[in-house]
Amino acid sequence: MSLESWLDEARIVARSLADAAAGALDPTIRLGVTGLSRAGKTVFLTALVQALTSGGRLPAFRAYAQGRVAGARLAPQPDDAVPRFEVERHLGALLASDRAWPESTNRISELRVVVDFESRGFFSSSRPGRKLTLDIVDYPGEWLLDLALLSQDFRTWSRRTVETSNGTTRAPIAEPWRAHLATVDPLAKENESVAREAAARFTAYLRAGRADRVALSTLPPGRFLMPGDMEGSPALTFAPLALPAEGDAPSGSIWAMMERRYEAYRSHIVKPFFRDHFSRLDRQVVLVDALAALNAGPEAVADLETALSDVLQAFRHGQNSWLSSLFRPRVDRLLFAATKADHLHHTSHDRLEAILRRLVGRAIERAEFGGATVDVVALAAVRATREATVRQGRDELPVIVGVPEVGEGSGGQHFDGEEEIAVFPGDLPTDPEVALRSGGYRGRTVSEADGDIRFVKFRPPKIVAAGGPAQLPHIRLDRTLEFLIGDALA
Repeated sequence: MSLESWLDEARIVARSLADAAAGALDPTIRLGVTGLSRAGKTVFLTALVQALTSGGRLPAFRAYAQGRVAGARLAPQPDDAVPRFEVERHLGALLASDRAWPESTNRISELRVVVDFESRGFFSSSRPGRKLTLDIVDYPGEWLLDLALLSQDFRTWSRRTVETSNGTTRAPIAEPWRAHLATVDPLAKENESVAREAAARFTAYLRAGRADRVALSTLPPGRFLMPGDMEGSPALTFAPLALPAEGDAPSGSIWAMMERRYEAYRSHIVKPFFRDHFSRLDRQVVLVDALAALNAGPEAVADLETALSDVLQAFRHGQNSWLSSLFRPRVDRLLFAATKADHLHHTSHDRLEAILRRLVGRAIERAEFGGATVDVVALAAVRATREATVRQGRDELPVIVGVPEVGEGSGGQHFDGEEEIAVFPGDLPTDPEVALRSGGYRGRTVSEADGDIRFVKFRPPKIVAAGGPAQLPHIRLDRTLEFLIGDALA
């Protein structure tokens, strides 16, 4: 192990001891919240905090349902150098008269929630009032997927990235970048203009992979899609190259230039994030827009499975983990949540969950995972629709009812953002394998009329606070809370 890695390990151990000492009397949980492919992370976190602090219908959250939660409140966060998650602003957007979904976040943020509760344990009478400190760490899913870069040198990453771009879905969007790649000589003298043009073409390819009709999940390096104040820096100005199978980069070459910047990205962006934040997490929820992948077709689903496998690698314990040289992961509960369940009728909720469970199961096998306890759930942190039945001839069809976003359309009809409509979204297959195999499930890869399922983006629901704090309608947020923190409130 290098001196740098030993120093990283020492810092992590010191942080772990400090965290343990702080939570010696009352439990403290550091909960990581992240999402893949615009899965609704900001909405989820806002709804979770609102449910804890204001209550609501939470029957599966046992401590709350049993009346043992006395209340919850926001408190100053532990890390003063980390931005605060602006829950008040995001909640305000949901509850405003011109209600709208809050803007997505593209940086790390924190929030501390303190939950006062009564324990039901054998020794609870000696300590009638207890508190759980929940430190929530919100970060982009792209940063989590960057973990895979820590196990790949520049040659390996270049080869894998170029090979992956040959896929049926990726090839058309990668074509402009691949055409430019063919003109770059790795052995030529280093040139800043060449590096910038290559990085710009590569970044355009990554951005195209996020489009709804493609819905790809694995698009590292993550900071290329959300550069923030590092935009234009050398650490974000590199791209894969078509390299020879053997040999080293000649000094002063394009190859050496790109390799040096790739290493800077790993050393100065990826490693510090996971050393200072990720390694301190106790629990993790990963939000997944599985519906978008299903709707985009089999290759998007396969790409999602690859992303899930990469995520599981980050939480894998044991000597074979490619992160073991940096730190020992301590996450003991990991939840994968398929969001936007309110876009389906409840008869398909279990099917969505089964599909995600099958994907996670295959990813567990692929990653040889043996670490944290893993579960899956299909949820809607804020439910934007309700269910109804409409008659069509002699048949009764189950539909969802809501107010579509302005400009949304279905069946040739476009909506104004004010009128409530009923939509028959279609059904997910009862057998998860049908959704996973090529040709077994038709999303937006075919015409709207022939697709197995159709989605409309809905506005947030109208919330009426009846003499108290606003309570947001949801699907399975209570079950999510029970899995993530229920044991700490026992």
